[in-house]
Amino acid sequence: MASTYVFLHGLGQFEESWKETAAALFPPGHAAPVYIPNLPSLLAGRETSYPALYAALEEQLNHLEGKLTLCGLSLGAVLALDYASRHPQKAEKLVLIGGQYKMPKALLTVQNLVFRLMPRAAFASTGLTKPQMISLCRTMAPLNFTQALPQIACPALVLYGERDRANRKAAETMAAALPKARINIVPNAGHEVNKDCPKELAALLQEFFDE
Repeated sequence: MASTYVFLHGLGQFEESWKETAAALFPPGHAAPVYIPNLPSLLAGRETSYPALYAALEEQLNHLEGKLTLCGLSLGAVLALDYASRHPQKAEKLVLIGGQYKMPKALLTVQNLVFRLMPRAAFASTGLTKPQMISLCRTMAPLNFTQALPQIACPALVLYGERDRANRKAAETMAAALPKARINIVPNAGHEVNKDCPKELAALLQEFFDE
């Protein structure tokens, strides 16, 4: 059975953020199953927290048949890493883009302070309200996958944009700790690699998927 390709977007993005990359990877008529959820919509009827978001996504992924090739950016990378650590039998390949394995608590604290000062209207394009965004970020603070990294046996590709200095150290640490990982830098890209360089990202992913 062919692996299902799962693409998980970052905070403030939507499933449309993968549109160009997915189109380059999977032209019309491509037979591979692809799942690209809109993460905020998974929280409908649930509290807004990282555990609730993960549980909702886990429920969806567990219903997909066969193995999964997980590709996540930022928040999506955290979710993909979390799922791969809990379901090694389902994870066939793992791509982590601009992600963290241990949440930078000081950065999250500053980020939440900034969120509190921003007007509610500024969150309209994120799919979450201001209180929801603050709650989600606050509940991510305890996350730490340091001990899980060496246990994830599937092949992994760790990526970060050339201009994404904030996530470079975490990428290097994850690539060194994951047993079957390699790392690539995406030239001319910032944090949102899927928006900055979608075709270049697709080429890197295609090479990894074909291995």
